[in-house]
Amino acid sequence: MDNSGVGVLDKAAMVLNALEAGPQTLAGLVQATGLTRPTAHRLACALEHHRLVARDLNGRFVLGGRIPELAAAAGEDRLLVAATPVLFALRDATGESAQLYRRQGDQRMCVAAAERMTGLRDSVPVGSVLTMAAGSAAQVLLAWEEPDRMHRGLQRAAFTATGLAQVRRRGWAQSVGEREAGVASVSAPVRTPSGRVVAAVSISGPIERLTRQPGRLHAAAVVAAAQRLSEALKKASTSPGR
Repeated sequence: MDNSGVGVLDKAAMVLNALEAGPQTLAGLVQATGLTRPTAHRLACALEHHRLVARDLNGRFVLGGRIPELAAAAGEDRLLVAATPVLFALRDATGESAQLYRRQGDQRMCVAAAERMTGLRDSVPVGSVLTMAAGSAAQVLLAWEEPDRMHRGLQRAAFTATGLAQVRRRGWAQSVGEREAGVASVSAPVRTPSGRVVAAVSISGPIERLTRQPGRLHAAAVVAAAQRLSEALKKASTSPGR
């Protein structure tokens, strides 16, 4: 990483860059950044105070909630800008609530949603933090991870490595009563131009409507929505001035 000449800012940026790869213990931050242990701890705690860094359920450092808030406020989060019309179209096509999830350490956050207007529905408000151990969106966000992160995620998961292999093969995931009794869902990955999975598009609703094979009903629509968002990221990356 190029240095700006402002030492404390450069070191703070090293901490944030290290956390971009996933949760880190203090020892992991020291190894990833080359900083001394006291310096890494002091900077991580200072960044945590400003919500640029947070802790996951295991006490590891992760990127904090302030980062996506700043990105959205600056108009730079092209994914969220593109998500609103795509999710509303997906809701209208399937008749079910639609969501967009991003991973945050050992959890996932709903960053955009389009609620079913009437009748029984699965309501997931924007900002909700859900488990990475269950649900079709969790499967999608874990299925394309590096092997070591995938293995750690599977240790407490309701799904298996074999199940994630199926997700990778068909390009979408489904769950039935996995995260919450009576609720089914279907999810598909949103990818950057380099192919990295950065989000999951989902629809969810009662099993009575979605059946115990919700993918048969809605996988095609969910995959198409995810592909639209992936294409939006591709266009953003090639637009002038970026």
